[in-house]
Amino acid sequence: MNSPAKDVVALLQQLIRIPSPNPPGDCRAIAEFCTAFLRDAGFTTTLVSPDSRAWSVVGTLGSADMPSLLYHAHIDTVPLGQNARWSVDPFAGVVADGHVYGLGSIDDKAPLAAMLLAAATIGAQVERMQGRLVVVCAAEEEVGGRLGTRWLVEQGYVPPCDFVVVGEQTGNRVATAHKGVLRAAFHVAGRTAHATDPWRGRNAINGMAHLILDLERYQTEVLERRPHPLLGPASINVGVIEGGVSANVVADACTIRVDRRTVPGEEPQTVMAELQTIVARRQALDPERSYSVGDFLVSNWFQAEADGDLLLRFLSISAAATGTSASPVGYLPGSDAKHLVGVARQGIIVFGPGTYQVAHSTDEFVDIADLATTYHILRQFAEEMLLA
Repeated sequence: MNSPAKDVVALLQQLIRIPSPNPPGDCRAIAEFCTAFLRDAGFTTTLVSPDSRAWSVVGTLGSADMPSLLYHAHIDTVPLGQNARWSVDPFAGVVADGHVYGLGSIDDKAPLAAMLLAAATIGAQVERMQGRLVVVCAAEEEVGGRLGTRWLVEQGYVPPCDFVVVGEQTGNRVATAHKGVLRAAFHVAGRTAHATDPWRGRNAINGMAHLILDLERYQTEVLERRPHPLLGPASINVGVIEGGVSANVVADACTIRVDRRTVPGEEPQTVMAELQTIVARRQALDPERSYSVGDFLVSNWFQAEADGDLLLRFLSISAAATGTSASPVGYLPGSDAKHLVGVARQGIIVFGPGTYQVAHSTDEFVDIADLATTYHILRQFAEEMLLA
């Protein structure tokens, strides 16, 4: 390992060793670590929270407003699974086979480590600096960002910047769009009866089975026929089903909870109307049961313009470092980019090492070579943009 790789790995290990699972979402310890790191690098820091848990950090270096660059990563992680069987200590930052293992190692402490180290590199050359570098280490992303990045923006802690980089898992490609999510609950009400002659009742679980098949057809016949150019089709997934009280009783109630991923251009009210139409059609076919959908929760999608001098420069640096095409990609999960669109004057991207497919999983890891490349790209872009 060369020196920069050693440095970013060592920093990542320190971050992994500070647990920040959400829930419960207590980010005080890791926020204080990031505060101390940025202060040591010459940044002015603000450590704030809307409550006793969701502590975030905003660090600023330089006084001139333009040019200005914002690096953002979140400091919370998902919790350990109840039945997780890790082969290593998830809070040790174990290095093996060219990887760093640990809870949050890829999501999102790898981008966080690369951004912090790149910021320190700029801080060491502050006498050459023109403009301003802002680093945001945000809580609450894993549960939507309402008390993290969204709150920071609403309260004025995040200043407008020319270019914004949101750290996530894009394989060191430049993503200019990600999906949103709409959560909903479908309910079926039937009529209870003794299981010995179930035809006397109206089984809500049976009705829900038909409704689930309706949702499958909605996926194949509607959503998959209108794909987004970077993200592919929207999707719907039944994640939870609840119903019935006993095997010998006809179920009079059943509920499913679904995750409807949205793509740029889809409006929440339109998606809700589509789901309500599915329910209405099933209701018309089965008037002896009652069908409904509600409990909607919405997290927005993100899409940025795929042009501009700064974006093109970042694409060029990334392509040269990775040997990939200098063209933007889509990022399938969500991110805090949706909360930062309003502060990005010239461009905003999602960028970082690895893949989301190893995030939120047992033996989560980041490839050290990928992480070193992330640091190299972030450092070079910041130097070219901010140093004279």
